[in-house]
Amino acid sequence: MSVRTTDEQPGLPQAGLLVVVAVDAEAQAVLRALPDGTRAVPLPGGGELRRGERDGVPVDVLAGGVGPAAAAAATATALASHPYALVVSAGIAGGFAPRAPIGSLVVAAALVAADLGAETPDGFQDVTELGFGTVRHTPPQGAVRLVAEALGAAAGEVLTVSTVTGSAGRAAALAARHPDALAEAMEGFGVAEAAARFGVPAFEIRAVSNAVGPRDRSAWRIGEALGALERAFHALPHRALLQEVPRG
Repeated sequence: MSVRTTDEQPGLPQAGLLVVVAVDAEAQAVLRALPDGTRAVPLPGGGELRRGERDGVPVDVLAGGVGPAAAAAATATALASHPYALVVSAGIAGGFAPRAPIGSLVVAAALVAADLGAETPDGFQDVTELGFGTVRHTPPQGAVRLVAEALGAAAGEVLTVSTVTGSAGRAAALAARHPDALAEAMEGFGVAEAAARFGVPAFEIRAVSNAVGPRDRSAWRIGEALGALERAFHALPHRALLQEVPRG
């Protein structure tokens, strides 16, 4: 992928960073890391994103909706309207204990569609095994290492599901199928699938709000996770990240 640069800042991509979250609370956490304020930018179809800057890097933040389909549609709309060097799926997530405790940060070394496939007499088969496509997008690994180190985050698979896990049995089944999984959320694969269609790399940052397993809302720590998400975007090395992306 070629990346356009400015004369004033050699090596810094002219196209910036697109951050896609699901809901407004996540968007606000990311926006608080943009020190000079933001402005609304309309998108086709009546939506809008918020545009700001961090470390001289243009940053657009888009609340695209819940689930992989909404996330893919919103991401594709933004990518068709504006140039970007990198797309980030971000937000809160469930973590696989004990590797991703509540309040911790996770960076996706792979974005995996964990429930895209078919149940068969021999068990679940994903669409890759069925011969219909892919269930995995792999970000530039240099960028993953850079971000994980800067944020003090764990790096591993982040699963995308259309139905959030609510039982110990399903948590165990997912962990058995995906032993490298650190977290599950609902949008990352959709964001990455849209980005891939435009030839733009994508990765995922998640702040853990709850453990993957039996649904217990009293144990959720959403405020703590949103605080961790905000700190992540304060610490994110925006300029170095976009310079790293072309090298992979």
